[in-house]
Amino acid sequence: MLLQGKVAVITGGGRGIGREIALAYAREGAKLVLAARSVPELEETRNAITAMGGEVLVVPTDIRNEQSVAALAQQTLEHFSRVDILVNNSGIAGPTAPLWEIASAEWEETFAVNVTGTFLCCRAFLPSMMQQSAGCIVIIGSMTGKRHLPGRTPYAASKLALVGLARTLAWEVGPYGIRVNVISPGPVEGARIEGVLRKQAEMKGISVEETRRAFLSDSPLGRLIPPRDVAATAVFLASDLARSITGEDLNVSAGITMY
Repeated sequence: MLLQGKVAVITGGGRGIGREIALAYAREGAKLVLAARSVPELEETRNAITAMGGEVLVVPTDIRNEQSVAALAQQTLEHFSRVDILVNNSGIAGPTAPLWEIASAEWEETFAVNVTGTFLCCRAFLPSMMQQSAGCIVIIGSMTGKRHLPGRTPYAASKLALVGLARTLAWEVGPYGIRVNVISPGPVEGARIEGVLRKQAEMKGISVEETRRAFLSDSPLGRLIPPRDVAATAVFLASDLARSITGEDLNVSAGITMY
């Protein structure tokens, strides 16, 4: 029970990595606040957690919207009185196209969710963490912020921006006992990576299987990442086992990215 009694807010907690983190945190004793735009998916995750005997609050939230994020923070503090962990997991894949074919609106939407949403959530929850002189922020980035993935410039740029955000924020809030770290997953099993592979195959004029083999050829383990492996890393970083770790960017990429 590494997170016994802790209160954790997880954005994008209804599916994929966010759902796996929520379930892993619940198993470790945390009380959960789940935020996302898709209410049915949040309720599915809530039902799974309550079936385990966990305590969970669902707050429909659009992290692109300042007022919506403020309401998330207010409802969380009214319900639980404190926040110990913030997991900034919400993100979108953005367009797949050469940069010169990407519309400004597509670029801006990718940054609005992946970067500005993270900024708004951190800003909303940090005052309460600073007041209690303790807290942990985990940001879900991507290995794509550090290596090429043709056709994905908005996504790559937004995910690398999160590393700079975390490193600087770690210095700003370290004196308050708050830690900030990034997890950079490699290609995670699920619907999103399958969609990316299909679009990459279309852009290159090759089959999805050829794209998959090329995608995994740089991995010493030669496989996609199970979401539960990312969740296990998020548990570690939020726990006291990682109390001396801050400002780090931790790869969970089956060895595709080693820097």
